[in-house]
Amino acid sequence: MTQAQGGALDRYFTLSERGTSARTEVLAGVTTFLTMAYIVLVNPAILGQAGMPVASVAAATCFAAAFASIMMGLVANTPLALAPGMGLNAYFSFTVVQQMGVPWPVALGCVFISGVAFLILTLTGVRQLIVSVIPVHLFAAVAGGIGLFIGFIGLKNAGIIVSNPATLVALGDLRAPAASLALFGLLVIGALSVWNVRAAMLIGIVATTLAGWLFGQVTFNPEPYSLDALTGTAFQLDLAGVFGLSGQQGLGLLEILFVFLFVDLFDNIGTLVAVTKRAGLMDAAGRIPGLNRILTTDAVATIVGSMAGTSTVTSYVESAAGVQVGGRTGLTAVVTGVLFLITMFVAPYAQLVPLAATAPALIVVGGLMLLPLREVDWEDPMAAIPAFLTVAMIPLTFSIANGLAFGITAHAALKLVRGKARIADWFLILLAGLFVARFCWMAAG
Repeated sequence: MTQAQGGALDRYFTLSERGTSARTEVLAGVTTFLTMAYIVLVNPAILGQAGMPVASVAAATCFAAAFASIMMGLVANTPLALAPGMGLNAYFSFTVVQQMGVPWPVALGCVFISGVAFLILTLTGVRQLIVSVIPVHLFAAVAGGIGLFIGFIGLKNAGIIVSNPATLVALGDLRAPAASLALFGLLVIGALSVWNVRAAMLIGIVATTLAGWLFGQVTFNPEPYSLDALTGTAFQLDLAGVFGLSGQQGLGLLEILFVFLFVDLFDNIGTLVAVTKRAGLMDAAGRIPGLNRILTTDAVATIVGSMAGTSTVTSYVESAAGVQVGGRTGLTAVVTGVLFLITMFVAPYAQLVPLAATAPALIVVGGLMLLPLREVDWEDPMAAIPAFLTVAMIPLTFSIANGLAFGITAHAALKLVRGKARIADWFLILLAGLFVARFCWMAAG
């Protein structure tokens, strides 16, 4: 890098002002990439269960992560990387497509519309109204409930947890090849994690896949590389199908859009607070510099991701790994994005990775997502009851929407009976009323 190039980078990303250097930012970008590269394998495994072509989803995942991270770096100058979100991909696959029977192109259309809605809310400032009525303990509960949801899916995919007519769920046969392979991967990821290896999950997935090959659990049938494999999901979203949904799906459309929008919004807020606080970028009043640019980038990334063929794109808390090694500017995010762009050209081979190899990553990620639950005051019934209902109902009903509905309704109801409801809570009570109407409609149907 010439001195002139270094000076241009310094000026654009304000490297000196933030006490960092191009070398440090590059190292931080590589670190962030290694900690979140598992999504290239895990996201296709989850969306593939919705009937989407795995190779195409893998390529779309890389493209969406590359576009979003580079845009975040260039527009918002924040060391925040983005990719298709965990939890929302599970909701897309297991709830929207499999339970509600919505075709995946229509589900992609819902993601697109939610991204447009997020963009409008950001540009008009309405998002501030939504954020203001949801208490902190429900933010934490949603994150924890999604963590349990993801972990449960991982245990299910591995065959460690199986269905049982008497007890609903039970312990599976741990001697079965898939379960044994997943337990091996869990051990590898756990061991590397306690030794603070940055790429623990990625290494664990690769090691488990190799073990599966060695023991004949994976069939390797290499096919000629073709760009056609990358276009199986691109521009396949069905917007006309979204507005053509009827019956139970018609009401479900509102639910789908609400969940995609709500979870993306609050997942971003939580991640932004965590990452910017650790990076020392938050001001004395607790405000995040350039918040509108950050949220606008996220909304645009979700729109572009849906057109590429993947579920909602959101910011990743793994960005904190890059911040930990010194990342302070958008150059970190740009480097992460460039690495995802390079990875896109080998992404179609993600279909060679078995579910048993990605299951351990789901279990570990799910466990790590429980951390926000410590923010709940479990001795205060006003916080504990709505938080518990949210955490429990998400995995037990296989629906983030149900968890949100129970949590928000319980919070509003307790405020009313305690006499703490105020005029400013009108939007919260409106949301709760809509959820009650939804439950009544579902019961009548």
